[in-house]
Amino acid sequence: MLEKNWVRSLFRQRVLAITLILAQIALIIYFTASQGTASKVIHSVTDIISVLVSIYVIVRKNSISAYKLLWVFVILMFPLFGCVFYFMFSMQTANRKLKKQSANVEKKTKEALSLSNSVLSEAENKVPEYAPQMRYLETFAGFPLYKNTETKYLSPGEEMFRALLEELSRAEHYIFLEYFIIQEGQMWNSVLNILKEKAANGVTVRIIYDDIGCFMLLPSDYPKTLKKLGIECAVFNPFRPFLTIRQNNRDHRKIACIDGKVAFTGGINLADEYINEKVRFGHWKDAALMLKGEAAWSYAVMFLSMWEILANKSEDITEYYPRINTSSGARGYVQPYSDSPLDNENVGEQVYLQILQNAKKYVYINTPYLILDELMMSALCLAAKSGIDVRIVTPHIADKKLVHMTTRSYYANLIAAGVKIYEYTNGFIHSKTFVSDDRVATVGSANLDFRSLYLHFECGAYMCDTEAVLTLKEDFLSTLESCTPITEEDCKGGIFKYTMQNFLRFFAPFM
Repeated sequence: MLEKNWVRSLFRQRVLAITLILAQIALIIYFTASQGTASKVIHSVTDIISVLVSIYVIVRKNSISAYKLLWVFVILMFPLFGCVFYFMFSMQTANRKLKKQSANVEKKTKEALSLSNSVLSEAENKVPEYAPQMRYLETFAGFPLYKNTETKYLSPGEEMFRALLEELSRAEHYIFLEYFIIQEGQMWNSVLNILKEKAANGVTVRIIYDDIGCFMLLPSDYPKTLKKLGIECAVFNPFRPFLTIRQNNRDHRKIACIDGKVAFTGGINLADEYINEKVRFGHWKDAALMLKGEAAWSYAVMFLSMWEILANKSEDITEYYPRINTSSGARGYVQPYSDSPLDNENVGEQVYLQILQNAKKYVYINTPYLILDELMMSALCLAAKSGIDVRIVTPHIADKKLVHMTTRSYYANLIAAGVKIYEYTNGFIHSKTFVSDDRVATVGSANLDFRSLYLHFECGAYMCDTEAVLTLKEDFLSTLESCTPITEEDCKGGIFKYTMQNFLRFFAPFM
C-alpha cells in the first residue's frame, strides 16, 4: 500500500508540473500570435526589442559563437518568444543569489585546500612538459596538485560498485555522496544499507542529488525519508513547475568521499543500469577513478562547498581535514578539479584542450556524446593533422536518438582530418576519459558536449605518471575489440540525412 501511494504521489507531482509548464508556453504563444491594433503596436515594439537583444547577444562577452548564432536566429524568427526564452535559458548563469553564495564559500574553500602541501614546484622540475597545465589548474583555477595518492581505474561500473561498497564499510568519520542520478534498485539499496548502519553508529552521512537527474526516480520528499534514517540530504536546484532561469544549470558531478582519505569520481551514477543489473541500451560501459591518499581531500572540499550553498549553513570545512600518513609509495601526480557554470571559466574543457595540445604520440578518448564547439573541433583536427594518433569511442546504441544523430554529424569532418572514430557495438559507452602518451589522463563526469562544458557543474581528476594512466590505456585498447571503426563511406547518405544532420548541428548548443 505504501509503495502504491509513493507511485501515485510521484505521478501527480510530475503531471502537475508538466501541465503548468505547457500552460505557460501556450500563454506566450497566444500573446505572440494575437491580432488587433494594440497587438500590432506590441509586435512592432517586440521587433525592435528583438533586434536590440540580438545585438546584445552578438557583443556579449564570454559566449561562444555557436550559442550566439543560434540565439540570434531564434530571437529574430520568433521575437517575443525568442527574447523571453533567451533570458530564461541563456542567462542561467547570471543568478545573483547563487553567485553570491558561491563567492562567499570560495574563500573558505581555498583556505581548506591550502591545508595540503603544494607539490607544484617539484612537478615543474620533474615533469616540466606538463607543468603549464598543472600551473593553470592550481594557480588560476585553485585546485592543488598532489602526490602520495594511489589511483585505481575502475571499469566497467561493476568494478566501481564493489570497490565503493568495500570503502563505505570502512568509514569511520564521514561519508559524502554527490550524484546526478540516484535510483532505487540493487546498487542504491546496497549502498543505502551501509549508510543506515554507519549513520546509526555515529558516522556523519550526507547526500546531494540533482532534482532533474532524479526526475521520476525519487519522490519530492525523499530527503525526509533519509532524515528518518539519520542521513542528511540536500537537493540541488529543486525543480519548479514554472519557467525559471535556473533549471538549465544542473549538478552533474559524481563524488563519493570517505573520511577525506578515499574518493571516487567518474561517469557512474547510483542506479542499476550503470552496473548492468538493468539493461536499457545493451552493455553499459562506464568508468570511475578511485583515489586513496592526499588528493581525496579535494573531493571532500568540493562536496562541502556545494553542501554549504545548498544547506545555507556555514561551517568550518577544515574540521573535516583528515590526519593521514603521507608516506605512501604511490608514484606520479594527481590534481582533482571541478567546473562551475557561474565563473565563466571552462575548466573541464581547458583540461581536455591542453591534453590534446601537449600530445606527442596519441590521445585516446571515450565519450557518450560528441557535440563539439569550434575550439574542441579545431583542437581534435589539428592534433590529427599534426600526426597525433587521435581515437574516439562513442556508443553504437543511442540513449537519445537526436543527440546520437548529432554526434554522428561530426564524424565526416573528424575522419577527413585523420581522427579515428569507433562505435561501441556492444551497447552504450558512458565513460568520459582522455589518455595520452602513456603519461597523462583524466577521468571525470564531463561529456564532450555543450551542456557539460558550459552549463553543468562537473568534476574530474587530472593524472600524470600514475598507475591508473596505463590501466586506462589498456582498457581503451581492449574496448576497441568490441567496436566498429567508422569510415568515410559510413558517413555518406542521401539528401535527407545530410539536411537532417546539418539541422541538428545548428541546434547542437541546445542539446
